Amino acid sequence: MAIFTGSGVAIVTPFLENGEVDYESFRGLIEFHIANGTDSIIVCGTTGESSTLTHEEHIECIRFCAEVVAKRVPVIAGTGSNCTETAIYLSQEAEKAGVDGLLIVTPYYNKATQKGLINHYTAIANSVSLPIILYNVPSRTGVNILPETAVYLAKNVDNIVGIKEATGNISQVAKLMSLADGCLDLYSGNDDQVVPILSLGGKGVISVIANIAPKQTHDLVAKYLEGDVKGSMELQLKSIELCDALFCEVNPIPVKKAVELMGLCGGKLRMPLSEMEPANAERLEKAMRDFGLEF
Repeated sequence: MAIFTGSGVAIVTPFLENGEVDYESFRGLIEFHIANGTDSIIVCGTTGESSTLTHEEHIECIRFCAEVVAKRVPVIAGTGSNCTETAIYLSQEAEKAGVDGLLIVTPYYNKATQKGLINHYTAIANSVSLPIILYNVPSRTGVNILPETAVYLAKNVDNIVGIKEATGNISQVAKLMSLADGCLDLYSGNDDQVVPILSLGGKGVISVIANIAPKQTHDLVAKYLEGDVKGSMELQLKSIELCDALFCEVNPIPVKKAVELMGLCGGKLRMPLSEMEPANAERLEKAMRDFGLEF
């Protein structure tokens, strides 16, 4: 059984002006998503600025999210690292916090070989009992999980059950699903490719746009899975301008601006991320209004 089906939000981590985690706003964000149909919350992913959290903050954000959600929807914790031992530590702490699954990105900067990826993921999976979703995003990490490698892991490691595919390469995803023959749950890692991924057997999306359009993102997936492919496609095409605006600067700079514009939380970023350029912020605001978001 899949960890979740539908729209999983890669939730932002709100910060106070002094740079500390804003837990009051974080609680509000979580409640906003549950009230608006988000099917799963992915905490401390790339969009959550996990790379600038201390280990203590990382674990506390995961614990806080799991506590506030209180099993109303699945919580999936981002616990990847380019250090295998660190990933094991974060994964074990997330399991203690009561999350429902883990999202583990490929080791960045090290650029592990496919053998190295197998060893890395196997070691992490063997250290916990939680189900694991692999996260393949070569544009950020410099390494690509080949279809053969992902399928090998799924078939040889019991708790590796899914993959978030953000390569943008639909041909690779098609090959992956052909080889997998049902052994891996597939999630889109790109908001502009949800329908294509669903058409190849995907279970849903781990989404950035869901931070500001949770109901619409939920509906996009639900319509497809209910057989309303045309309705799903229309929502996908309607979202393209907004998707483009949300990625006109490196994620999560634009989405942090977007949640601030909507009054959901402050838009403060941690360095080395910087404030959005004014022209891009205007573009984002227009795309949000054109999409029908009210703020």
